Amino acid sequence: MDRPRILVAEDDVSLAALMALDLKRRGYEVVSAKNGREAAAKVSSQHYDAVVTDLRIGVPDGLEILRIAKQSQPETQVILITGHGSIDTAVAAMKDGAYDYMTKPVEPDELAIVLDKAIEHRRLLGEVRRLREVVKGKYSFDNIVYVSTQMANVLDLVQKVAVTDATVLVCGESGTGKELVARAIHEKSSRRNGAFVAINCGALPEGLLESELFGHVKGSFTGAERNKRGLFEEASGGTLFLDEISETTPALQVKLLRALQDGEVRRVGDNHPIKVSGRLVAATNKDLAKMVEEGKFRDDLYYRLKVFPITIPPLRERPEDILPLAEHFLRNARKKNGGRAQRFSLKAAEALKAYRWPGNVRELEHAMERALIMSSEAAVACEDLPPEILSPGPRPPAGHAGERLRDLEKRHIVETLRAAGFSLPDAAKKLGLTRPALAAKMKAHRIPARPL
Repeated sequence: MDRPRILVAEDDVSLAALMALDLKRRGYEVVSAKNGREAAAKVSSQHYDAVVTDLRIGVPDGLEILRIAKQSQPETQVILITGHGSIDTAVAAMKDGAYDYMTKPVEPDELAIVLDKAIEHRRLLGEVRRLREVVKGKYSFDNIVYVSTQMANVLDLVQKVAVTDATVLVCGESGTGKELVARAIHEKSSRRNGAFVAINCGALPEGLLESELFGHVKGSFTGAERNKRGLFEEASGGTLFLDEISETTPALQVKLLRALQDGEVRRVGDNHPIKVSGRLVAATNKDLAKMVEEGKFRDDLYYRLKVFPITIPPLRERPEDILPLAEHFLRNARKKNGGRAQRFSLKAAEALKAYRWPGNVRELEHAMERALIMSSEAAVACEDLPPEILSPGPRPPAGHAGERLRDLEKRHIVETLRAAGFSLPDAAKKLGLTRPALAAKMKAHRIPARPL
C-alpha cells in the first residue's frame, strides 16, 4: 500500500522541519512548503492525501490554500494550524471544508492522531465515490439488458419522467425489476446525488412500518429509547421507493396521503411537522384500481400515486429478452462464483425460451446461478437447468396466476434455505431480501425456521 502523501505548509522553518521529520518517521511521505505562494502552487499541481497548513502563512493564507485544495482535489483533507487568537476563523473554515484545526504549540502525537483520522476519512470518501459510480453504472440504461420493443418503451417513459419531480407508480408482476426501474429514474434525475431509500411495505407490521417511514420520538412506545429519523426524512433531496404499496393499511394510507399533499411528516409520538422534499416512487404487483373498487385501497391516495404510471411487462410477454438476460446473469454469476459455463447448448437455449418464467427476471437470475453451479462444461446443458424449466407441468387455469406465483415463491425460498443450511442471514442475502422481509415471507408461506 502506498504511503499517505502529506503537504506541510509552515513559514517557521525549524517547526516545519521538526513536523516533517516526525511524520516521515511515522510512515508518511512529506512535502514541505515554506510560504503561501509555494503551498498554493504545489497543492494545485500535485496529489496529496492531506494538507497541514498554518492559517497565517502569508499570501495566500491558509484559508485560500484550503479553497485551492478543495477546488483541485475535493477529497484532500486540510488541517489548519492556528494561534489562540484565530480559533474563530479556523472554526469557520471547517464549514468551508477543513477537516480539523489545531492550536499552537502542536504536539506531534496529537497531529499524528488527527492525520490518521483525516486519511481514513479521505479513504471512506473515495470508497463512497467509487460505490456511487458502481451504482450509477449498474442502474444506468446501458446496463438494463433488453432487446424488446416493450422494454424500450418502458425506458423511454423512464427517461421522460426522470427529469421531473412527478410521483411515479411502477406496476408489474413480482420479479419484473420494479426496483431496478425506480433506481434508474433516480440516477437519471437531478436528485441522483441524494439518497435512494427503499422499503418493502409488505415486510413489516403496521406499527413498525409507520415508525420506519415517519420516525419516532423518545418514549413514544416501548423500546423507543431515542429520537429516530424516518425514511421520508432520510430521502429528502433524493428518492423514496415504496415497494408493495398495496400492502399498507387504510390508517397508514391516510398518513401517506397527508405526507404527499403537505410535503411534511410527523414522527410517531410528536405533533411537530417536519418538512420533507424527497421524490416518491411507489410500486405494486397488484391491480390497485381493482383494490380501490373493492374498498381495499384509498382512491385519493391511488390518484395521488398514479401521476405517472409505468407498467413493466412480464418476461413471458417479451421472450426476445430471455436469452440476452440469461447470458448477462450467467456472466455475473461466473464473476461472483467462478465456473466454466459461458454459453448455452442449443437444447438449453430452446428450453429457456419455451419456459413461461412465472417468477420473471428474478427467477431467471437465480436459475442461471444454479445452472452455473451444476454445469461442468463450457456450455450449460438442459440437465443443468432447474427441473421446473424442463418439466413445467400443466398450466393452471386462467385467474390462478397468483397461486402459481405464490407456490413458486414458496418453493424457491425453501430451496434457498436448504442450500444455506437454514441460516436466515445467508438465505436472505441470496434472495436479495432483508432478514425481517424473509421472516415475514416465511410466516406468510408457513415455512418453518428449521426443517421438520
